[in-house]
Amino acid sequence: MDSTASSPQTRIPNQRRAWWLKTLYQWHWISAAISLLCMLVFSATGITLNNAEHIEAKPEIKLRTAQLPDKLNGLLANWDKADNGKNPALPVVVSDWLKNNLSADVRQREVDWSPDEIYVSMPRPGGDGWLRIDRASGEIEYETTSRGWISYLNDLHKGRHTGLVWRWLIDIFAGACVFFALTGLFILKMHAANRPSTWPLVGIGVVLPVVLALLFIH
Repeated sequence: MDSTASSPQTRIPNQRRAWWLKTLYQWHWISAAISLLCMLVFSATGITLNNAEHIEAKPEIKLRTAQLPDKLNGLLANWDKADNGKNPALPVVVSDWLKNNLSADVRQREVDWSPDEIYVSMPRPGGDGWLRIDRASGEIEYETTSRGWISYLNDLHKGRHTGLVWRWLIDIFAGACVFFALTGLFILKMHAANRPSTWPLVGIGVVLPVVLALLFIH
């Protein structure tokens, strides 16, 4: 009888281990594929955010003016006093006119109504903007500020002025990264017996940030 042949009791744990290892590898690469682009972008913007003082940004400011038609300006005269709620949005026809003539998308923007003017703040990733309508004359001023692609990506990293859908994406991406890290940890555990350097390296990765935080962050 061959003494090297595996007994049934030995084969079952080996089969179970092989199944778990195969499954972990599958989950690991799927989570890596899902989070690949976001992980690269968020890692790169982590560097740019950490070195923001060394990256020069030259804001580009554009100011446009226009004249709101008398009919639409008349519609705004008592719009905030009518039964449209507190600080109502601009009428749809006015929003459409601004979009078509100034490329100013004021839909779903908070509107500040005062006796003299209507003011709409329009912040966005990588820039800023505002629109003002003189209630007496109907004169419109629309200013936009762009701080460049690095600022845009930095704001995406922070979820600044990005809206609900992007915040959902950040949460999903963060979950995929956690899953990627945990499956990687379990894969390391299953290979650790044959790789003596596994746990020392993991220990360094855990202990080093903690030590640096305790010593240099006050």
